[in-house]
Amino acid sequence: MAVVYATADDYAAYTDKPAPAGIDAVLSRASERIDELLIGAVYSTDDSEMPTDPKEKDAIMRATCAQAAWSLALGDPYGVASAFKDVQIGSVRLGGRNTEGGPPRHAPDAARILHVAGLLPGYAFDTTAW
Repeated sequence: MAVVYATADDYAAYTDKPAPAGIDAVLSRASERIDELLIGAVYSTDDSEMPTDPKEKDAIMRATCAQAAWSLALGDPYGVASAFKDVQIGSVRLGGRNTEGGPPRHAPDAARILHVAGLLPGYAFDTTAW
């Protein structure tokens, strides 16, 4: 089973807003994105694969909340909208393939939180969307 690094309460505290309906699924997906960023990171974990160092655990939790908030703001919790030129949710409609790029897969704030915590020492930030 995949590790989920943040709870609805964590999300509410991070965003200073009530957690929206379905936040558990969004946090689960956000945790998967954070796992992608943490490939190669070295930190201690417990038997449930949660970080044991309180500062690292806090950074990973905040990064997960930032990733979840970003995906909700984009309206794209699965990270697929950037693959299409035109996306519409109601009545679907995806449009043609986007060959010009789109929003990055990972929230810039999430990457920065992990970088500042020392978990991504050599991470290069994607600034093309800015």
